[in-house]
Amino acid sequence: MIWEPLFLSLRVAALATALVSVVGLAPALWLARSNFRGKSVVETLISLPLILPPSVVGYYLLVFLGRSGPLYVLGLRIVFTWPAAVVASAVVALPLMVQSSRAAIAAVDATLEKAAGALGSPPWKVVWDVTLPLARRGILAGTVLAFARSLGEFGATLMVAGNIPGRTQTLPLAIYDLVQANRMAQANSAVLLMTAVAFGLLFAVNRLERRARARE
Repeated sequence: MIWEPLFLSLRVAALATALVSVVGLAPALWLARSNFRGKSVVETLISLPLILPPSVVGYYLLVFLGRSGPLYVLGLRIVFTWPAAVVASAVVALPLMVQSSRAAIAAVDATLEKAAGALGSPPWKVVWDVTLPLARRGILAGTVLAFARSLGEFGATLMVAGNIPGRTQTLPLAIYDLVQANRMAQANSAVLLMTAVAFGLLFAVNRLERRARARE
């Protein structure tokens, strides 16, 4: 009962984290190295999924992915499938990736980037060879946090993917079902497993941050 939802949760979290890692670095670089009118609005919009109730985030996603949304018109019908859980997890995890990566990139000494540019490196190569390697610990921390957030996603996933055993039921949804059915022994095992995974991920992030501070 526990293992199938756990494996689905790990698959969803891994794909959501991969998506967030690709999508999140561009706005992190942009926000860390640019000043423009409306920057606060952009930062607020990116962070909004952290503040909104999961049901609200799920509703927006349901509208976007559902029959009246653009993806449905294009033929992508993923509502109440496990890929919808990936989208929901990615949306709620994106702010963590962007915030952590932005802070790490902003802490990189800009003179090193300018020196690389003065030696003839194009901007993309400066970012690839200088900025990202120096900010790697913060980026990795954001990736781990995004994975942990994706693994524990509940509300938005329930809205857009449903709670279908064997198809879309992740471990948090399975825990909810077990408690509702008063199957407390299995619920305890699932909760302890989820807690152990979350503890391990947060412990790894704290170690990364401590090592980064020690090297400053």
